[in-house]
Amino acid sequence: MIGNGEGKSTLSYLKWAFIFTAIGLVLGAWLGWQTTGTLSGMATVFFICAVLAVLEISLSFDNAIVNANKLKDMTPVWQHRFLTWGIIIAVFGMRIVFPLLIVVIAARIGPFEAILLAAREPAEYARIMNDAHLPIAAFGGTFLMMVGLTYFFNHEKDVHWIGFIEKHMARSATVKGIEIAFVLLLILVFSNLLEGEDANTFVFSAIYGLLTFLAVEVVGGLLDASQKAMSEAAKGGLGAFIYLEVLDASFSFDGVIGAFALTQNLFIIAIGLGIGAMYVRSMTIMLVDKGTLAEYRYLEHGAFYAILILSVVMYCQTLVHIPEVITGLGGATLIGISLWSSIRYNKRERAREIHGDLHGSDRVAAHLGERA
Repeated sequence: MIGNGEGKSTLSYLKWAFIFTAIGLVLGAWLGWQTTGTLSGMATVFFICAVLAVLEISLSFDNAIVNANKLKDMTPVWQHRFLTWGIIIAVFGMRIVFPLLIVVIAARIGPFEAILLAAREPAEYARIMNDAHLPIAAFGGTFLMMVGLTYFFNHEKDVHWIGFIEKHMARSATVKGIEIAFVLLLILVFSNLLEGEDANTFVFSAIYGLLTFLAVEVVGGLLDASQKAMSEAAKGGLGAFIYLEVLDASFSFDGVIGAFALTQNLFIIAIGLGIGAMYVRSMTIMLVDKGTLAEYRYLEHGAFYAILILSVVMYCQTLVHIPEVITGLGGATLIGISLWSSIRYNKRERAREIHGDLHGSDRVAAHLGERA
């Protein structure tokens, strides 16, 4: 396991996130001073970095829960690799390289030119990113929708939070490929709501998102199966690592694109979202160490419902603008309700146990009385 969670406080898990926050905010303030040369400009950039960090945390808390769900079954070696290499890929790959790569492809320029464009012409850089929003939303929305539906369309799933929905989905899982059929139907519906080239772009991007999910599942299964054949202890290795990295990328799409509504400076975005990513890492470790997913039985359900909501929102964003604040609050609300439901369930179970113990004591006392 990652570590022993006994006796460790929540704040101890957030130590590195706090350190990264301090460094990031100081760096943001310095960047604000360098770009504007005024105290007000410095304060503005400082504030934007803080807001972006909060936005990333609110959008990615469900990501931490899903990460923990997968991470708890990985070997200690791959857990460590995900929490070291994975965070480097998450912070630098998705928050810096990914936006640059979009501009490189969309504008058909080299990586160095893309960096210069981000530094010298942030407005043009932001315009290219916004123009690429439709294919990104279609790709990321499809991938996340498959992640969420695969969790619920599982005939072995026996714990249900919203029973009347989840029981039907679990029973329907015996029909092979039902989640794929559902996603394809939704792709057709949304493509009909778009016009001309946008409709074609949406369909192709969504299909690529679906194929990416299936490819990751197949490759992950083959890699982990081959590792398992070599050693039973190698369960949950490279395949699970690849799955989590692609999943993190899909979660990041919404935050990266939404960040351009606050600032057009790529480096400020990288600082703000990078701070948020560190909190997601810390929360993931805490969830695994403390066994929170086992203790609160509906927490995973809330996270996967939030993923489904996010995927639908990303689809809807191809038609209308939906503020990222609404997306983040929606996901946080669902997770909060699932946590509250879990606490209520635990209280009921404890009450039943106490009630059962009392009845058992009464029966023993009555039996002893009869014998006397």
